[in-house]
Amino acid sequence: MTIKVQQWVILQLQPRQAKMVDGYSIRRIRKSDYEGVVETLKVLTVVGNLSRSEFEKIVEYWDSITVSETTKLYNPLVVVDDTTGAIAATGNVLIERKLIHEGALCGHIEDIAVSRDHQGRQLGRYLIEQLTALAVRAGCYKVILDCDPSNVAFYEKCQFTRAGVEMQFRTT
Repeated sequence: MTIKVQQWVILQLQPRQAKMVDGYSIRRIRKSDYEGVVETLKVLTVVGNLSRSEFEKIVEYWDSITVSETTKLYNPLVVVDDTTGAIAATGNVLIERKLIHEGALCGHIEDIAVSRDHQGRQLGRYLIEQLTALAVRAGCYKVILDCDPSNVAFYEKCQFTRAGVEMQFRTT
């Protein structure tokens, strides 16, 4: 059994600052993004043996689940290199309906990854800000994420602050 402790980071809402780099665009993930998303996520963690079929089923599932008439539970985005069509970055914000705060919404940013070929261009920062803005537009009272201590400085540049400790219990 492994119990791992990490820092939680929480957003203090401020105006968006990063600008999209010329030659890139951002959009919701598509089933056809399989190769690019899987390769990009390998920068972050072990993806494992996720088949194209499994990926497509997950994307369909994400597209089908809503929190309200106008808000999806899963909001996976990709940053695309407009010249090559390659996936340059990916991330997701989940919108959770809470029992606390009178049933308020909370955004959870997950699985932020920037392809090695596209790092150093502020794409990660732009992606974080777009995911955060999506959560704010959905009405979230806060947006949280957890990260490795080595990434805290990056998230602080994205206007997040330390706000607690994450605990985990791994089953495998």
